[in-house]
Amino acid sequence: MKEVILINIAGDDKPGLTSSVTEILARYEVNILDIGQAVIHDTLSLGILIEVPSTSESSPVLKDILFRTHELGLTVRFSPVDNDSYAQWVDGQGKQRHIVTLLARKITAEHLSAVTAVVSKNNLNIDRIDRLSGRVPLDGVHQQTKACVEFSVRGAVQDVSDFRSDLTALTKNFDIDIAFQEDNMFRRNRRLVVFDMDSTLIEVEVIDELAKAAGVGAQVAAITEQAMRGELDFTASFKARVALLKGLDESVLADIAENLKMTEGAEKLVSTLKRLGYKTAILSGGFNYFGLHLKEKLGIDYVYANELEIRDGKVTGDVSGVVVDGARKAELLQEIAREERISLEQSIAVGDGANDLPMLSIAGLGIAFRAKAIVKKSAKQSISTLGLDGILYLLGIGDRYSS
Repeated sequence: MKEVILINIAGDDKPGLTSSVTEILARYEVNILDIGQAVIHDTLSLGILIEVPSTSESSPVLKDILFRTHELGLTVRFSPVDNDSYAQWVDGQGKQRHIVTLLARKITAEHLSAVTAVVSKNNLNIDRIDRLSGRVPLDGVHQQTKACVEFSVRGAVQDVSDFRSDLTALTKNFDIDIAFQEDNMFRRNRRLVVFDMDSTLIEVEVIDELAKAAGVGAQVAAITEQAMRGELDFTASFKARVALLKGLDESVLADIAENLKMTEGAEKLVSTLKRLGYKTAILSGGFNYFGLHLKEKLGIDYVYANELEIRDGKVTGDVSGVVVDGARKAELLQEIAREERISLEQSIAVGDGANDLPMLSIAGLGIAFRAKAIVKKSAKQSISTLGLDGILYLLGIGDRYSS
């Protein structure tokens, strides 16, 4: 009769350890049913689920494993697995899987306790926990510190809305971000990322900067804020703001473009995406002049924004062509995806304002970045505590691959 045994080995990690153990198993022609290994601070935890053939006995195998691990200074535990337990384990492989990603400047035990309590409350099992961020120094958290832990969870979520609400409550209580995604074939197979520009790729709203230079800063800023909160129709408010810029000298645009402050993590994110073969685009309700400047600086593939009309070196107070509003952004996302032969499930959209919601809603992964309340509430995912490169964690890309 075949025997199924779980072997757990723990101790100081060292080269050749796994090879040494599996060499013994190979000698006895043992079948490996499952295997998992983790190393934390040079301490190894290795689990191997084995099937001993009916033609062999388990005792010699286990004795040799025991002697070898003793020689290596390791502890070992053998646990027999009965047929019913094994059958139940096999049946579990068809269950739904999701990824819960915890992001913060520094992750504490309280954060982990709160997140895992919500997971448990919803009858989900945690199969795996991985740290995606780099090793954290002990000399305190500075502004650019990042921390990320990813949980692979298994089971059916009875009420996704309630589960998301529970996770959202934690983000407010602890100043952390939590993403919840289905672990499907598309998660690690995205191919297109589209960005809003103002207050997303760059830290400012360019139209506000132009307005300050034109002496109408307060008036334009008030209209901008209302539009981003969804309180005003974007197109009407946009034209009203542009009209206030009439007479501004063209040279001001060049000065502002040269001094645009990139959002934390933007350059790292885009350069990593380019190395991985992603297509990138700026879909902006701002101005093409600045979008093209960023295209050259970052290597963006597509730019669609509004054309600020200039005559005789002066801003006329009007724009030419179709205004890029929320609906147009969604259309452009679909057009680019078709042109690149990429499904919408493989696309990512990132933005902060109400006019970004249409593209966030149709993208395979829509991310509200440091967004207004109405956008965070509507978007499936949001990041507020980290920079733009925190998006890499949602793709399962750790710091070791993006540095």
